[in-house]
Amino acid sequence: MLVLKSILRNMVRVGTLTVIDAKGTKYVFSGVNGPAVTIRLNDHKIPWGLVLMPSLAAGEGYMDGRLTVENGTIYDFLALMSQNMEIGGLNRVQAIWEITGRLFKRFQQFNPADRAKKNVAHHYDLSNDLYDLFLDTDKQYSCAYFVSPKTDLETAQEHKKRHLAAKLLISPGQRILDIGSGWGGMGLYLAKKTGASVTGVTLSEEQLQVSKERADEEGLSGKVAFHLRDYRAQTGTFDRIVSVGMFEHVGIGFYTQYFGKIKELLADNGIAVVHTIGRSGPPSVTDPWIRKYIFPGGYIPSLSEVTPVIERSGLVITDIEFIGPHYAQTLRAWRRRFRANWNKVRDIYDERFCRMWEFYLASSEIAFRHLGLTVFQIQMAHRQMEVPTTRDYIMRLEKEIGESADKKSRAA
Repeated sequence: MLVLKSILRNMVRVGTLTVIDAKGTKYVFSGVNGPAVTIRLNDHKIPWGLVLMPSLAAGEGYMDGRLTVENGTIYDFLALMSQNMEIGGLNRVQAIWEITGRLFKRFQQFNPADRAKKNVAHHYDLSNDLYDLFLDTDKQYSCAYFVSPKTDLETAQEHKKRHLAAKLLISPGQRILDIGSGWGGMGLYLAKKTGASVTGVTLSEEQLQVSKERADEEGLSGKVAFHLRDYRAQTGTFDRIVSVGMFEHVGIGFYTQYFGKIKELLADNGIAVVHTIGRSGPPSVTDPWIRKYIFPGGYIPSLSEVTPVIERSGLVITDIEFIGPHYAQTLRAWRRRFRANWNKVRDIYDERFCRMWEFYLASSEIAFRHLGLTVFQIQMAHRQMEVPTTRDYIMRLEKEIGESADKKSRAA
């Protein structure tokens, strides 16, 4: 505890953190007025873990019950620590691990086709019943778009799809490629709202099955086709390409191949939009707990790691929008739904899994609120002239898509 005490004494500048060690000894670390949280460390090893690899030790400790929160929730504890990290930055030990992690970054994100499929299966081939318990009814597993703080999750996810559809400037009959098509919601939406023909590709067998079932149920099998296929194996020419929440799994060593493939598949007058989590600051490394338990092979890039690759591919960036605060709100909605369905998740898996998933949702939300994560929506084309010269077309097309949907709803 001596080293941990020294770190926390320097770190806690806002709020109060009370730590009770395995012997029952209480330590209080306090700064200016702020939230107060009490944690208990239930074994003698975890203090060293919190010193050497705090994220991994905190996550595993919470999962195993070796770290418990007695005053507040795991979200409250992580929020308190993150607020103080936001003020004071990394301590020396964390900085060393950051530098060391960068040395192995490309190896950790080595995602050839076979490994990419295994990494996707680790997360996305979990029980579909799990995702039903915290996602919206359309199973949108990416940042929603809240037009107001009072917007509910279902509506916000509808607005996200509408926002992306507007940026794609789709005309009826055009061919669209959806890279990382998930449970099919985006592809089905584009086919229904725009009259386009959609091809969706995914590496998740569970998602593929649901996508095909949904296309059949909605009578869209002739307009939407989903395939179990790596994006690198896709052929053909498409008027529009969209990729939502998939780029985080590409791996930094494959960015050139990814954007080169988009350029190859995109028609001369085509438009592509990539929606991805990103960093507001400089490049970093994947959190070790997230990499081990949630997204193996995943990486969240800085814009400085993405735009040079796009430029070298020959594509032109025509628009970039940052919507990071929307993901914090999305994650909060997911976390609340998950907690409300805790017992049902436990019936599918177990208590440890529930704590793991709660830690994942809580730490992710906090990263968007305090640690510089954001979301990029990057619009690209072969030529700048393919998109209007002013951005008001986005709101105009969103309105048109919404009005069209209202008319179809009334007609039904």
